[in-house]
Amino acid sequence: MPRIGVFVCHCGENIAGTVDAAAVAQACGELPGVVHSIDYKYMCSDPGQNLIKEAVREKRLTGVVVAACSPRMHEPTFRRACAEAGLNPYLCEMANLREHCSWVHLREPATTEKAIDLVRILVEKVKRNHPLFPISVPVTKTALVLGGGIAGIQASLDIANAGHRVVLVERDPSIGGHMAQLSETFPTLDCSQCILTPRMVEVAQHPNITLYTYSELEKLEGFIGNFKATIRKKARSIDEKLCTGCGLCTTKCPTKKIPSEFNAGLGLRTAIYVPFPQAVPNKPVIDRARCTFYKNGRCKLCEKVCPTKALRYDQEDELIELEVGAVVVATGYDVKGTDFFPEYGYGKYKDVITGLQFERLASASGPTLGVMKRPSDGQTPETVVFIACAGSRDPAKGINYCSKICCMYTAKHAMLYRHKVHGGKAYVFYMDIRAGGKMYEEFVRRAIEEDEVDYIRGRVSRIYQRDGKLIVKGVDTLLNARPIEVEADMVVLATAMVANPDAEELAQKLKVSYDGDHFLSEAHPKLRPVEMNTAGVFVAGACQAPKDIPETVAQASGAASKVIGLFSKDELSREPVVAVVNRTAPPLWSTCVGCFLCESACPYQAIEREEIKSRDGKVLKTVAKINQGVCQGCGTCVALCRTKSIDLQGFTNEQVYAELVAL
Repeated sequence: MPRIGVFVCHCGENIAGTVDAAAVAQACGELPGVVHSIDYKYMCSDPGQNLIKEAVREKRLTGVVVAACSPRMHEPTFRRACAEAGLNPYLCEMANLREHCSWVHLREPATTEKAIDLVRILVEKVKRNHPLFPISVPVTKTALVLGGGIAGIQASLDIANAGHRVVLVERDPSIGGHMAQLSETFPTLDCSQCILTPRMVEVAQHPNITLYTYSELEKLEGFIGNFKATIRKKARSIDEKLCTGCGLCTTKCPTKKIPSEFNAGLGLRTAIYVPFPQAVPNKPVIDRARCTFYKNGRCKLCEKVCPTKALRYDQEDELIELEVGAVVVATGYDVKGTDFFPEYGYGKYKDVITGLQFERLASASGPTLGVMKRPSDGQTPETVVFIACAGSRDPAKGINYCSKICCMYTAKHAMLYRHKVHGGKAYVFYMDIRAGGKMYEEFVRRAIEEDEVDYIRGRVSRIYQRDGKLIVKGVDTLLNARPIEVEADMVVLATAMVANPDAEELAQKLKVSYDGDHFLSEAHPKLRPVEMNTAGVFVAGACQAPKDIPETVAQASGAASKVIGLFSKDELSREPVVAVVNRTAPPLWSTCVGCFLCESACPYQAIEREEIKSRDGKVLKTVAKINQGVCQGCGTCVALCRTKSIDLQGFTNEQVYAELVAL
C-alpha cells in the first residue's frame, strides 16, 4: 500500500497570501494513500527539510509530494532531502502552487480548491512512480574546439591549462580569425596583433593542444563524453615537417595577382602563400585552383627553389578520426560585402569599402603598410564618410538585428583616419549610437569632441559618382530632416555581421539548433548561455550572435569552464528521465514493430536499431533501442510511436493518465 507524505509550503506570503495553506494540508491528508500531511512557512529551509526527513523515516513513506514553488528552483533540494532520509529521490514530486496558482489568482476559495487539485494529481502520479537511478556515462577527457579565432584560442588555452587534451581545428591555413585582421582594438586602441600573436604562439607550443589548420569537421557521432569526430585535413601540398617556413617559394611564384583573403581582397598574394607574416603555423599552402601546375601541368618553380624539398604536389586530403568528450563551437562570423547595397553603388565603386577592408588599410601589415590610401588610385582620401548600420537593423535587407560592434568600430575608424590624415575630414552617418560597455561611451565622446569627427544622425539614401568624387546623399534628422550631400573621396560601410555561409551545414553536422539568421542557438539565453541543446556541445563567440572581443573572450572562458567541469569526473552522472522501449522478457515480446518513425523524428539521434536473434543466430525482428547517453528526455518519440511501445521514465502513460483521472 502507498504511504504518501504531503508537505505544503507557505513560501512566506508568495503562496499563503492567496492560498489557505493549512486548508490544503488538511484536505490532502484525507486523500487515499496519504498518511502524513502538514504545512510550514518555509519548507525549503533547514527546519522544513528536516520535517521531510523525519516524516520519511518515522512514517515509512513510499512517496513525497512537496507543494511549493517551481520545481525548476527547488526540486533538487527536496529530492536531496528525501535521498538523505533513505527514499529514492525520484519518488519525490513537486506541485507548483506559486506560479500555477497563487501568482495568477486572487485570494478566494476557488484558489485554494485549485491548489488542492494540483496536489491531488501529483499524489496520484507519485503512487505510480518507480525508483530511478542516475545514468553513468564514461567521459573521454579530450575536447574538440572548432574555430581558431580569439574565441577558439581562449577556450583551448583555458581547457589545456586545466590539464586536459585539446584538439583545435581551423579551416584557414592559420589561426587568428578576424581579430588578426584588425589594426587596433577599441576602446584602448592597442595593437590587435600585439595582444593576439602571443596567444597564437602559446596555442602552437602548448603540450596539451593538437593544432589542425586548413582542416574542417567532416562528421560528428556519439554523445556527451563519447563523441567520435572525423576531421578532414586538407592537402597543403607541403610536407609540414620538412618545411622551415623560409618563404622563398612565395617570393619566386610567378602567379602573383590573386586577391588576398586576409587583406579582404585589397592586396594581392601568390598561388603558394602564407596568409600573413605572423601566421601560426608559418607554413605556406598552395591554392590549387590558381596554381599554374595544377591548371596545366607546368611550372613547379617553387619546388626548384625549396631548400628542403618540402613540396608534395601529389598530397591528398587526410581523414583523422578522434575520440572526444566535448565540443566547443567557435567558428566566428562573416561580414556583408559592398555588393549587398545597390543604393551604395552595387559594389562597383572601388572606394566604397567595408569596415574590415578599412582595418587592412589602417594596419601596418596591410596592403598599404598602414599608409591611408584609397583603393582606386592610391591617393590620400581628404574626406571620408563612415556609414553605420549598413544592413543591420534593416528589415528591408532581411537583417533585423543590431550587429552590436558597428558603433564602436566606426568611432575607432574615424579616429584612426584622423590620426593618419591630420587635415582630413571624417563624417559619420548613424541611426543611434549604441555604446554599451566599459569605457565605450567615453570612447565615442572622444571621437566626437577630441578628434572632431562630424556625426550626422540620419540614414544615407544613395551614393553615386560625380567628377571623380563619391556623392553621399542623406538627411540630418537633428536639423529638421534637412537633406545633406557630402563629397567624399572614400566611403566606409559598417556592414552587418552575419553568420558564416556554411553555418547551417555545420549545425546539422553537430545536431544543434540555429535561428532564422543562421546563428547557432544556445540552450537557454539566460540560464545556459554557452550550452547547446545537444549535451556536451558548447558555443562561444560570434557564431552564436554578434559580439565584441571582450564578450567573446568571456564566453569562450565560460564554455571552457563547462568543459573542465564535465572532465572533472571519470564518469558523468545524468538524469534518468529518458525514453525506454517496451522490452518485456523475452525480448521478442516487445510491442515495437520496427517502423522507426521515432528514429526519423528524434532531434538528438538517440534511436538505434537492435536485431533480435534466435538461439541459432537467425534475425527474428529489428526493434528500436534508446541510447540513454544521448537521449535528452524530450518525449518526441513517445508522442509519435504508433504502437505506444515507448515510455518516458518519470512521465509514463500510466502516470500521466493517473494525473488526468485525478482531476
